Amino acid sequence: MTATRRPGRKSTLRAVAAGLEAAERWELRLYVAGQTPKSLAAFANLKKICEIHLKGKYQIEVIDLLANPERARADQIVAIPTLVRKLPPPVKRIIGDLSNRERTLVGMELVAEP
Repeated sequence: MTATRRPGRKSTLRAVAAGLEAAERWELRLYVAGQTPKSLAAFANLKKICEIHLKGKYQIEVIDLLANPERARADQIVAIPTLVRKLPPPVKRIIGDLSNRERTLVGMELVAEP
């Protein structure tokens, strides 16, 4: 009979702490096409949501597809503006200017579906 080794208390606590740190980091990509009213609104709405719900725990990368059209293929962007949540997993996509706050919060999984 082989004995299975159970992780010690210290290694278990380190794993839990690492998981919490990773879960608290949000990486967001906002794909836009220039500085159109919809693109500017999407960024403003996203920034407002992040400051309220993720203060100090998020990073937003804005990707202008007019300047970098090849970047659309990597995240399979078919409409703009599109928000892609890279972290925490799983990857999520929200299309539009993010003005419907409830839909955006549910889509980002910041709140449960009503």
